[in-house]
Amino acid sequence: MALTQQLARVSQQYLDRCRQVATAASDGDPDWDPPDEDTLDLDWAIWQLLAFYRRMQPDAWQIAVVERSIRGDRSDTIAFLDHPGVYDGFDGPPALLAPAAVTEVAHALAGMDIGHLLERLPAYRDLGGFSAFSGDPRAYLAEHFDLLQRFYGIAGRRGMAVVVWVD
Repeated sequence: MALTQQLARVSQQYLDRCRQVATAASDGDPDWDPPDEDTLDLDWAIWQLLAFYRRMQPDAWQIAVVERSIRGDRSDTIAFLDHPGVYDGFDGPPALLAPAAVTEVAHALAGMDIGHLLERLPAYRDLGGFSAFSGDPRAYLAEHFDLLQRFYGIAGRRGMAVVVWVD
């Protein structure tokens, strides 16, 4: 089973409904099922992008932004999502970025351009990076980073929260 980074854009009303359902359900199932258009599976691309940043530009401010975008801000406010119906329990429970935090992250991601970092890809590969990746991973990384930027941009404009987890 492959583990992948998951994100969902949700409204406070949706979270409140899931909390109420979980409280009423004998097994605590929150009936978590956000619409497909508000979910994003980033596969493992963002984890590899973070490893790439850490190795090639360890002091880059972008590292903290990308980490926050996929780790969220730990809070007990969504503890009801710590349920097998939401994630497989391999990693920590889902985490939340409230709408104000989503706007901050969206703005920071919009200001990022990974093109300069991708220019350093040959040196990273010489150091052993992407050893299991056949071919050039530039397009893969750029595509998934673009998806992350757009996902947060939409969430920020719509005033939504983002729930993050690994599944």
